[in-house]
Amino acid sequence: MKLAALLTSAGINTAVSVVLFSLYSVLRKQPSFVNVYFGAKIAQVRSRQQDAFRFDRFVPSPSWILKAWETSDEEICATGGLDAVVFVRMIVFSFRIFSIAAIVCNFLVLPLNYFGKEMQRHQIPAETLEVFTIANVEEGSRWLWAHCLALYLVSCCACFLLYLEYKSISRMRLAYFTSSVSNPSYFTVLVRAIPWSREESYSGTVARFFTNFYASSFLSHQIVYRSGSVQKLVTDAGKVCKMLKLTPRELHIGSNSMRCGLCGTTASFSMLPMDAEGDKGRSDFGGSDLRKKESAAALVFFRTRYAALVASQSLQSRNPMSWVTNLSPEPGDMYWSNICVPYRLLWIRKVAILVASMALVAFFIVPVSLTQGLVHLDKLQKTFPFLKGVLKRKAMSQLATGYLPSVVLIIFMYMVPPIMLLFSTLEGSTSRSGRKRSASIKVLCFFIWNVFFGNILSGSVIERFSKIFKDVNYLLATAVPSTATFFMTYVLTSGWASLSCELMQPFGLLCNLFYIFILRNKDVTTYGTLTFPYHTEVPRILLFGLFGFVYSTLSPLILPFLLVYFSLAYLVYRNQILNVYVTKYQTGGTYWPIVHNATIFSMVLMQVIAMAVFGLKKSTVASSFVIPLIIMTLLFNEYCRQRFQPLFMQIPAQILIEMDRQDEQNGKMKEIHQKLTTSYTQFKSKSRTLGDPMPPNNSCRLEDLEINPGSNF
Repeated sequence: MKLAALLTSAGINTAVSVVLFSLYSVLRKQPSFVNVYFGAKIAQVRSRQQDAFRFDRFVPSPSWILKAWETSDEEICATGGLDAVVFVRMIVFSFRIFSIAAIVCNFLVLPLNYFGKEMQRHQIPAETLEVFTIANVEEGSRWLWAHCLALYLVSCCACFLLYLEYKSISRMRLAYFTSSVSNPSYFTVLVRAIPWSREESYSGTVARFFTNFYASSFLSHQIVYRSGSVQKLVTDAGKVCKMLKLTPRELHIGSNSMRCGLCGTTASFSMLPMDAEGDKGRSDFGGSDLRKKESAAALVFFRTRYAALVASQSLQSRNPMSWVTNLSPEPGDMYWSNICVPYRLLWIRKVAILVASMALVAFFIVPVSLTQGLVHLDKLQKTFPFLKGVLKRKAMSQLATGYLPSVVLIIFMYMVPPIMLLFSTLEGSTSRSGRKRSASIKVLCFFIWNVFFGNILSGSVIERFSKIFKDVNYLLATAVPSTATFFMTYVLTSGWASLSCELMQPFGLLCNLFYIFILRNKDVTTYGTLTFPYHTEVPRILLFGLFGFVYSTLSPLILPFLLVYFSLAYLVYRNQILNVYVTKYQTGGTYWPIVHNATIFSMVLMQVIAMAVFGLKKSTVASSFVIPLIIMTLLFNEYCRQRFQPLFMQIPAQILIEMDRQDEQNGKMKEIHQKLTTSYTQFKSKSRTLGDPMPPNNSCRLEDLEINPGSNF
């Protein structure tokens, strides 16, 4: 690929980003789209909406950029919780380390790469991108020491910054524990695999067991009842039957009636209620049926936090597969349908999901190979001669090599996060946050293998299939630098353009237009809200971090594009956290260990590939000097794992004991015990219907949602 093709891709993505950013600054001012771009504020502000026409509503403005820049981490934490702060700190860490890498590598390594061989020079736009990579350095060149020095500088700075971030976030997590005094999950233990008995119900078995063995600390318990999609289908079928029996007058009086804007008829139709995310475990069977719906799981409440911690970490019986205990998730974090899954079946589900994930990875090798075929046009033309005429045109060649490969791959990649989230749900996670964390790890592993290694291997397959399995070291040393050009365009397309789409919220925008023009429902405050998609965005940020580490010394030209991406991501995601996404539960920053482990993996991979490249370039001394760096990086990771990771796995007993003593001295313990029994509500009497208007005091005025550029919200 020539530099002109890369500039073509950069120009296209820059134009798309500017247009979408400008369009977003206009659409966010429109009253009809307030629910799309201010979902978080709708949940907070109570006022009246006005649709007055103002000319400034149709003029792009940078007010949202200034607001996102000026917002402090304390405000981010108050709005999105500690998880949102961790996500922003991940972007800040990436920007800092790659700023250092860009300064070191672009001023030290890049000139050495460009002048690494004696060759005929062309004008800069006509140069191929390979001349800017380490592949252009001659074998045995003494300048490879500069690459080794840059590798040490980037690795040491990354470890130092990573340690500071881990230490800072650990301190935030401890502060999160101490500030969550009234969190009912500290008093609650989730018990699964309760033994079945013919003589008594599950509820009686739980009461007898904990009264016998935890008499001094046991407070009460709550049985979890079976519920799920099947029960919801039965309930909805009953509602349909009732609606069919209603007269037209009775049907019109209902609050769920809407008019169809597609066919133009004035006759109204009714919509079945859609359960909110927190109501998915709702059931409509009566109290007499609850006894029959008991599952082998229960929530057990203890008198103190420390007693609940001890019970959750203890082996309760001689059979480890019965009376399994863990600290309960927060009430809003409970995933009720998975709690009812028999504990003995969980390992089978995990094995099945592992097999399904491997099959999905194998399936995606096809589109990955297709994208690499577009990068290697010369080899593609040999395989498909009929493409020679089309690809001889300069514009088509630049478009095919600089833009289309990453677009094709991105289209296929959008299918992955929803599938992995489904897999994580089927695994049996008892919390919504645990489900998203599991999906984040799956998506990250998928991206690393299919986007990074898949493109490297598929590019090598096109060039030399017979040598792939003979020398892995040779493969890494030659294939990784040659694929740097593709990942530059991938950063441009998947990075810059994806941020524009994140701002625009195209899916929410289409749904909004559907409700307004098809369903004729102009009450924009009646639609649902979104939670932050950590399982999609965390893997994407970490994947770009992997690109930055691996290619910092091999092809430093990628670093400026990454810095632009992280700068835009910092502003875009802070804006989305403040205005769009609603926080329904928190995990206390448990995403950071994923970030740390992925960063260590990227650093070690960078060092291993650099060692292989140095060996290929016949610089054995430089290659040998990388080995101590790998060992030091692994030792640093082990230290962090011992020093910080336990804080993200368990709650310190010291903090819980101090909180218990403070509540007992202040006389608050009795009040806390009274609230415990009503904290976890599996069944709700009703859920808000999609077409139901909100109460009059919950509607939102545009001036209060920062739609006016002069607003100080």
